[in-house]
Amino acid sequence: MPVPLVVRRLVLLVVPLVAVFVVAGCASDDDDDGLAERQADVAERGAEVMPFDLEATTHVFTATDVGGIQVVTANDPADQVQIELIRAHLREERDSFARGDFEDPAAIHGHDMPGVAELSEGYADITVTYEDEPAGARLTYMTTDPALVDAVHAWFDRQIMDHGTDAEAG
Repeated sequence: MPVPLVVRRLVLLVVPLVAVFVVAGCASDDDDDGLAERQADVAERGAEVMPFDLEATTHVFTATDVGGIQVVTANDPADQVQIELIRAHLREERDSFARGDFEDPAAIHGHDMPGVAELSEGYADITVTYEDEPAGARLTYMTTDPALVDAVHAWFDRQIMDHGTDAEAG
């Protein structure tokens, strides 16, 4: 008995769609493996650059209309060792960024990190301020240049992705 035309057409539509979903699922698994590997590499390089323990701290990156706010806190608010390490590091970073030196984040995330080249070139138009937080510290990035605001946002997005569970968007 011949297969009805409608069934043949349905098979011709469904089989390619199933193949696309199977391939997309495999690509997603590969992407997840690649991201996990990248996050492990970033954590390893981060331990060489940042004096505090990434697993004992949390980075929160909040994009703003004029740049952004980066807060790093100890997960245990009574951990004075981590708090002092965070504060010392962020004070050093503020001073480096004020000179256009973004080598530390580039060393951790790669020299092709989104936003780094623009921030390095436009550093004179960015104000970076430091403040103590109860369990850590905060850096605030402010600029009136829309391209630099976009660079801060791209830079924050990469850090959130790269630090995995140790970072979050604010």
